[in-house]
Amino acid sequence: MWFLVIVAGIFEVGWATGLKYASTPLQWSLTAIGIVISFTLLVRAATVLPTSTVYAIFVALGTVGTVFVDIFVFGAAFNVWMLLFILLLLVGVLGLKLVTGDKRAEGGTDV
Repeated sequence: MWFLVIVAGIFEVGWATGLKYASTPLQWSLTAIGIVISFTLLVRAATVLPTSTVYAIFVALGTVGTVFVDIFVFGAAFNVWMLLFILLLLVGVLGLKLVTGDKRAEGGTDV
């Protein structure tokens, strides 16, 4: 199920980028499709995994991915503070993942 969260995060990068740069009907359509796919996968993963952790990882992947796309694809400015805060975000998400258990391990059921 974590694979679904990762794929949802990748689609989030796509649609977040689309919200900023889309200018044609095709680009807007692809952005809308990305939103639907992203949230469908997110909801599917959240039915089995801890919702708060799933959402935090989803947002972190989207945030970091969108920053990297802006920098490496669109030439956005980069500075040391950005790197520091990205690392802080990743540490927080990894920490949350480490302290949050899986529903199945806690006696929950698979949905």
